[in-house]
Amino acid sequence: MRHAKKNNHLSRKAPHRKAMLSNMACSLIKHKRIKTTLAKAKALRVYLEPLITKSKNDTTHSRRVVFSYLKQKEIVTELFGEVATKITDRPGGYTRIIRLSNRIGDNSKMCFIELVDYNEVYVKDTVDKKSKRRRSRSKTKSQSETPKNESTPKNSEKEASLEDSTQTPKSVNTGNVPNQNDSVADSKIKVKETETTRSEKKMDSNQNPDEK
Repeated sequence: MRHAKKNNHLSRKAPHRKAMLSNMACSLIKHKRIKTTLAKAKALRVYLEPLITKSKNDTTHSRRVVFSYLKQKEIVTELFGEVATKITDRPGGYTRIIRLSNRIGDNSKMCFIELVDYNEVYVKDTVDKKSKRRRSRSKTKSQSETPKNESTPKNSEKEASLEDSTQTPKSVNTGNVPNQNDSVADSKIKVKETETTRSEKKMDSNQNPDEK
């Protein structure tokens, strides 16, 4: 049983496995991206990232330690030069694994492994965005208040015109048409006069036959 054995032997002996990982690490530092199987990429990530962390401290001792793993002078100088300056602000996680479709033939899982800071697609732009200008609220308030102030005189004018229209018919009625009380009193007086004249005529008619 292989309980608690996290190292993947990759179906190889130790010298073969170390040589393969060293060669793959040199290829990744040189080309910044390589295509391999998923199991080898995971083993390479554990192998390479401590060496990249060593490259942040550019001393003779750290160079010798890294050289004992990589065995190539040109790759060591590139790692301590260009790559180290690129990853100074990154506290670990220097590589990224991008999975691909399975390989035709044995159907093994394939992937890309790359250095994070050299991928231009995923790197965020550090360009400062232009700040959006917004109108101050004082201007908008003043603009919103002015139509209200303009609307109030119009309303007052309308109210004044309505009052005039309601008052004018009353003045016309009072000036030209007589009051209803006066007309009723006049009619009563006329009725009384007519009654008195009729009664007088009857009295006269009654007196005339006796005289005859």
